[in-house]
Amino acid sequence: MKLARVAAQLYTVREHCQTATQLAITANKIRTIGYCAVQISGVGPIPAPEIAAIMRDAGLAICATHEPAADILDRPGVCIARLQQLGCRLTAYPWPRDIDFANPEQVRTLARKLDAAGAAFRAAGITLGYHNHAIEFVRFEGATALDFLYANTRPEHLAAELDTFWVHYGGGDVVAWIEKLRGRLPFIHLKDYGFTTVNRHTWCELGRGNFDWKKILAAAERSGCEWFIVEQDTCPADPFASLQISFNHLASNIVDS
Repeated sequence: MKLARVAAQLYTVREHCQTATQLAITANKIRTIGYCAVQISGVGPIPAPEIAAIMRDAGLAICATHEPAADILDRPGVCIARLQQLGCRLTAYPWPRDIDFANPEQVRTLARKLDAAGAAFRAAGITLGYHNHAIEFVRFEGATALDFLYANTRPEHLAAELDTFWVHYGGGDVVAWIEKLRGRLPFIHLKDYGFTTVNRHTWCELGRGNFDWKKILAAAERSGCEWFIVEQDTCPADPFASLQISFNHLASNIVDS
């Protein structure tokens, strides 16, 4: 894995991305850390052409985005137009906010809509992925809901944006899921899983949690992953410092130069 394929998920620094001025400062900080790319998520109401210009000026590629779930399912054309303005060809359905996973028909409808939306994205030269949390690991028709979603969508219509933390939190095996999604995993969220002395899980910087990153990243490379996106939902202090620690861990211990 090359450092040029390591990106920062802007959701990590979302409080510093709400205005164009903030976003420009943030972009330059991220580039200074060493990241070459970002995923657009958690950013304030800044026009897409302005976001694209800010990232271009900072020397950052936009490798992927998260688009609103409802727009992806019901108004994919809106998302496609925005992605074209950003110059980005990879996005993900971010969170099944309105889906009741206890309702089988809602899960089946989600699969149908994701497949249809993915076809529209593909026709525009864009790949749609699915970003999992833990809820998709509920049992569903003899497996998990996440198994069902991938089994009932075409690989060319729906890729995976696997989130390492949430796979583990949901009871899944991260490496096994990466291998299961071989050829269908263009991007992955690198998110370490830690535990505290008060018996609670925690998000932590890469290398400060319990994951074996060499195994995870080797499996992702074998599966054809193109973008390795560092994300941390909550940080102990300065989120830029957390992004720096994670980048340093990858640069020093894992990736090729």
